[in-house]
Amino acid sequence: MGDSVTSAPMRIGVVGTGYVGLTTGACLASLGHVVVCGDIDPRKVEVLNGGGVPIVEEGLEALVAESVAAGRLSFVVGSQAAAADADVVFLCVPTPQGEDGSADLSYIETAAGEIADALRPGAVVVNKSTVPVGSTRVVEAALGRSDVSVVSNPEFLREGTAVHDFLHPDRVVIGSADTAAAERVAALYESLGARVQITDPASAETIKYAANGFLAMKISFVNAVAAMCEAVGADVAAVVDGIGSDQRIGRAFLNPGPGWGGSCFPKDSRALVKIAEDHGYDFSMMRGVIEVNDEQRARMIDKIGRAAGRGDGADLSGVTVGALGLTFKAGTDDLRESPALAIIDEIRRRGGRVRAFDPTTLGELTAHRAAALAGIELVADPYAAMTDADVIGVFTEWPEFAKIDLARTAASVRAGTTIVDTRNLLDPDEVRAAGLGYDGVGRR
Repeated sequence: MGDSVTSAPMRIGVVGTGYVGLTTGACLASLGHVVVCGDIDPRKVEVLNGGGVPIVEEGLEALVAESVAAGRLSFVVGSQAAAADADVVFLCVPTPQGEDGSADLSYIETAAGEIADALRPGAVVVNKSTVPVGSTRVVEAALGRSDVSVVSNPEFLREGTAVHDFLHPDRVVIGSADTAAAERVAALYESLGARVQITDPASAETIKYAANGFLAMKISFVNAVAAMCEAVGADVAAVVDGIGSDQRIGRAFLNPGPGWGGSCFPKDSRALVKIAEDHGYDFSMMRGVIEVNDEQRARMIDKIGRAAGRGDGADLSGVTVGALGLTFKAGTDDLRESPALAIIDEIRRRGGRVRAFDPTTLGELTAHRAAALAGIELVADPYAAMTDADVIGVFTEWPEFAKIDLARTAASVRAGTTIVDTRNLLDPDEVRAAGLGYDGVGRR
């Protein structure tokens, strides 16, 4: 892939090696650029320089190993070392959310301040992190360099398919008041043949939030439709097939489930409401989208309660739930804002016991992941999670869960056990034929 660059290869610095930073660095290196990624964790840097990848992301480990071996990708401790001699520096650091929905820009400001003296004259600093409107000016102030340009270049990467999304983008959005700087950043993506939209920084920053807000709205909408289908006796699969075939609507993001989660949709939806509020607009539609998502998780708890014979499930003491899936979606090890964990936490708060399996929790857990999963009994395979369960909950759409042996499952659970399939992953008729109860989302 290194021969695909059509413009001259550039020296790239990347500050931060999380999902966005590591994917950005590895993909740009695969396009032939020379990339140095900086991180504050020396152990992580050592693992990455050895070709290892500490996150689950399809195709990323091979891409990192290939580019490290080719000498196009390296990892260093600290942001200054990553920025030194770089033509373009990407800021890919966290922007955690406060209680009021506002983004914490302290990591961005700190990173910009750290690299200020290391930047070469004429360098371009790129905001890759999701940041509120006006953040370009915040970075400019933190840099204090009139000879350096700041550009907004939001990412549109889905966890689990981030490498594919980077290398096959629908569009590349670049926001800058400096046209020359914007064009230098656009040149990085030239070989991908994607549509490039160059606009002002405020519009680029708003595009990112608006895109995620719209996708969250589609999911909340189909979940509300699924609830209506259950009430009127319709089948949500048929309804989605009917509306999704309309080209004005499209089929993507119309899969009913336990609600949206992850590192982007919850944060960005709340941020949209907060940004609008700060500028005098009540974004009531977006607040409604968030409320529907909260209601959807509550509906899943109600399903668990009914399946356990506890009505609305206010008291789940003595109930054992076998949980299939913990991550916020399949294809990633990310537990942030996971609907599965939100549902499990509520089950445990109501006195229930949870025994769970997820393919990303096998082996030794980091301290952060162990803390997120505290109180959940983790087991080594799905059948161990389901043994002697009163209720089975399918909470993440891992493909292997669609292939579970239903006869084996029925033989290992307690009499009358129901599968609450929050992802509509299983065939209801096959589940019932095996002697198990079934309750999906929006299904008759």
